[in-house]
Amino acid sequence: MSIEIKVPVLPESVADATIATWHVQAGEQVSRDQILVDIETDKVVLEVVAPEDGQIAKFLAEEGDTVLGEAVIANFVAGAVAGQEVTKAEAEAAAPAAEAEETSDALSPSVRRLIAEHNISASAVKGTGVGGRITKEDVEAFVKKAKAAPAATSAPAPVAAPLAERSEKRVPMSRLRKTIANRLLEAKNSTAMLTTFNEVNMKPIMDIRKQYQEIFEKRHGIRLGFMSFYVKAVTEALKRFPEVNASIDGDELVYHNYFDISIAVSTPRGLVTPVLRDTDKMSLADIERNVRELALKGRDGKLTVADMTGGNFTITNGGVFGSLMSTPILNLPQSAILGMHAIKDRPMAVNGQVEILPMMYLALSYDHRIVDGRESVGYLVAIKDFLEDPTRLLLDL
Repeated sequence: MSIEIKVPVLPESVADATIATWHVQAGEQVSRDQILVDIETDKVVLEVVAPEDGQIAKFLAEEGDTVLGEAVIANFVAGAVAGQEVTKAEAEAAAPAAEAEETSDALSPSVRRLIAEHNISASAVKGTGVGGRITKEDVEAFVKKAKAAPAATSAPAPVAAPLAERSEKRVPMSRLRKTIANRLLEAKNSTAMLTTFNEVNMKPIMDIRKQYQEIFEKRHGIRLGFMSFYVKAVTEALKRFPEVNASIDGDELVYHNYFDISIAVSTPRGLVTPVLRDTDKMSLADIERNVRELALKGRDGKLTVADMTGGNFTITNGGVFGSLMSTPILNLPQSAILGMHAIKDRPMAVNGQVEILPMMYLALSYDHRIVDGRESVGYLVAIKDFLEDPTRLLLDL
């Protein structure tokens, strides 16, 4: 039985997608629900799985191709025997064309990259794919064999050794990386962005974590981190400064009466900003659980479009990588973003005395078209006050 493998229905905000990685080869036996291909959109990576036990009979789209929603990208044959017969017939039919010319058009993008990277000729590689096509495995095997071959007896050219140590590697930008780049440039070019700084004494929160960490973890099943305090402080400050929670839509200012906070998460494919919704209704434990869940989904490439859609304000924590200070770029169409940084012991003047305290810089970047200096500085000071005296969060002060 022949089955068409199609691109999933794309969200309304996503126009097209790119074939990122085929995980199987034509003729390779796969089981039901095994991942066949990763399809990358502007926001997330979609996984397409095998509908039945069987094998790919024919690829209709290669890695790097741009495809639309519900486009047919492969023919799938259920069952092992039928699949092998179809594959063999197609291989025999395609063999003459493959032998005639091994042009770059007959090679997938991933194979072309490998050939260019290792500076080898496609005609020197024997293809084992359908119709004699060259696969990534063929190129890797050829390179491995070439390295294992004994060195030529003739004397090498004098310049060969030093030149061999100098190399370059070119890889195409992923769709997600292109989207990130375009959005960052758009934010820089289309907003009146300004950054204001402050610093916060983290000792009170560190003392709370030290005192209640074990009890908190035993009761809620998750560790008490800093992010829950950051999110709570940001949310309470947004209630006091609604301009920071607003956005521009054409010639109108849109004030949001809900609190959805985007959390910047670094993933293998790039920086993404999944959203915590209704943070004003969350406890510290709820926030910690949701942040951990989003971080794990981001790491494993499981974030959905729903996870990434929306958000009125963004928190980015460069401190986890050791950043001491930075100026974060707005996450459009939001009007502000808060940058947290590394906590470092520093000598501070307290009541005329020098004390060593764990200090952290805060950086608030904001769109000056919406937020004035008074609101931006007031908002950042409010966050500072909440973090330096967490009791204010409980007493709504």
